Amino acid sequence: MNRFSLAVSGGIARVTEAALGPYQTAVIRIGFSATWLLFLLRELPHRHELYGPDGPWSWDLAQQLVGSNGSFTILMWSDGRVWFEIVYALAVLSSALLLLGWRTRTMSVLFMVGVLSLQNRSVFMGDGGDNVLHLMSIYLVFTRCAQVWSLDAKRGERDRAARARGERVTDRTGPALWGALGFVLIAVTLAGRMQGDWLIPGLLWTVWVAQALWWLAGRRPGTGEPRILLDVVAAIVHNGALLVIMAEACLIYATAGWYKIQGSRWQDGTAVYYPLHLEYFSPWPALADLLSASGTMVMLVTYGTVLVQVAFPFTLFNRRVKNVLLAVMMTEHAVIAVVLGLPFFSLAMIAADAVFLPTGFLRRLGGRVARARDRLPRRGGRTPVPRQRAPESPEAAHVGFGP
Repeated sequence: MNRFSLAVSGGIARVTEAALGPYQTAVIRIGFSATWLLFLLRELPHRHELYGPDGPWSWDLAQQLVGSNGSFTILMWSDGRVWFEIVYALAVLSSALLLLGWRTRTMSVLFMVGVLSLQNRSVFMGDGGDNVLHLMSIYLVFTRCAQVWSLDAKRGERDRAARARGERVTDRTGPALWGALGFVLIAVTLAGRMQGDWLIPGLLWTVWVAQALWWLAGRRPGTGEPRILLDVVAAIVHNGALLVIMAEACLIYATAGWYKIQGSRWQDGTAVYYPLHLEYFSPWPALADLLSASGTMVMLVTYGTVLVQVAFPFTLFNRRVKNVLLAVMMTEHAVIAVVLGLPFFSLAMIAADAVFLPTGFLRRLGGRVARARDRLPRRGGRTPVPRQRAPESPEAAHVGFGP
């Protein structure tokens, strides 16, 4: 009984004391924001046809659909071209800043607003990866995904160093962002724009109020117990969101695999052959012909795809097997991106898979990137002198304004 109690108390302490998976949440933040940013930039010349006033899915049709399903999109606030350009620019800017990890709590909310607004405006514009991005943009709001590999983490290191020297650190940008976005949130709520389903408006209000509580708790003198309590709540929410992201990725693969098993073409081993010969999915016809020339290869890829997708959730109990299948799935998505011409679907799935990457691998990868960056000559042709870095602490969570 004592051993069981110690195990339970240790598990509770682990979940409440720190935000787990700092490298995993950082890499999915980078992966999903990069996927959305690249998609928006690639479709920049066609944005009016995809989501704007010139699209086949007109504003009136979108308004009827949103009115029936209650989905959230700020593009329905106006049918003007100027408003559309503002929303599209907001989506691009928030994606870029989330990728860099600048004021990540605020940018994760704006990133979610941009994704939902554009996708819910034209629901038929997507290739499957948009569904993954749609869900993950909401989950990212609950995570502390800027603990490492972010401008927020860099700023946190500088602030802690300044406090250690006895200097006073004042953050003006965070409260200014909170005030400006709060003014907008109050204005659109009073104007009756927050109609439809309550989930996203409720989430926006919850995050805004939580930001205020976090700031007030940090300014209160004394023992800092309110801030400690908010830290515990933020860690629990983060760890819960991380678990949901992992479960979502497993659910995607499990359902995809089990549905494939029921298909006759997957059962006879020929399913992969057909998309390779569809014009829409053949950007490189010669390469598709080469891959489908061997019936044995087609059969192996068909059965292998089903086997990997069905087996992956069960391999989480064995780290080595899980890592092997993870590499196989990421390679498969990279091949799909090239052969079938679905780069953003593949990037979204690779970003979802990245939540299962080992921490040691991600730390080594980050170290190599940092060393490669340090070797780049600075302006004027001077090479920077390598310097020692302070060890990154999982407790140094979102150092931006907010939890």
